[in-house]
Amino acid sequence: MQENKQSGERTLADRLTDMLAEEIRRGAYPVDSRLPTERFMTQQYGVSRTVVREVISRLKSAGLVDTRQGSGTVVLDPASSDAFRLGTPDEDPARGVLRIIELRRGLEGEMAALAAERRSAQDMLRINRALVEIDNAVDLGGDGVEEDLAFHLAIARATGNPHYPELLGMLTRALKDAIRVTRGNEARQAQLADDVRSEHEAIRAAIESQDIDAARAAAFHHMLSTAKRIQNVDPEYWQGASRAAAGRLARTRLAAELRKRK
Repeated sequence: MQENKQSGERTLADRLTDMLAEEIRRGAYPVDSRLPTERFMTQQYGVSRTVVREVISRLKSAGLVDTRQGSGTVVLDPASSDAFRLGTPDEDPARGVLRIIELRRGLEGEMAALAAERRSAQDMLRINRALVEIDNAVDLGGDGVEEDLAFHLAIARATGNPHYPELLGMLTRALKDAIRVTRGNEARQAQLADDVRSEHEAIRAAIESQDIDAARAAAFHHMLSTAKRIQNVDPEYWQGASRAAAGRLARTRLAAELRKRK
């Protein structure tokens, strides 16, 4: 693999992830064995450490490996790691994104409602900081994906129910791809970006004022509006990285059991 080349619309991380996942599933790396070191993989496959780390992160999200202190990256049993699949391959790249949004719709609404009911002052600081960091990332030329996810995770933690952040942790890979596609579309038009900012602010304000019904409605509205924006995307948007991310959503598998994240 060459660092500066891609195969069609697939990135180096896509190709290396698929290759290692296939090798794990066919037993080339037995359960409880270790994957090669980061240094070895950069040399073996001609990719950067950033690519290798992204690949390991994806394999962890798929439940195929785990990183353990003093043991490196350890292979898990693939037979028990893929109990739940989000979607199936589809020729319509928007459909995979919309499925994730539908899955999030009820989840986000109840998270916001519980956060409004139970949030602490410290929770509110985290939620407020996450919104500021989205704007800061975009101002610096970033896509705001990690920061957007951090905003929703901060709300999940504010529910006081550990299962919400744990569930979002299981969905992290799929959520990142969904957020990457939606934010990429929204960034193409200033009005769309402003709409998203207003929707986030409505959720934040309702949680701060501890208005349970308003928080639930604001989060639900945000998901409905996000879906509508995806449905109205121009066909040419579904090229390159956007199509690749949508394609990954169609292939995403979620780990059967939650594993501790460091």
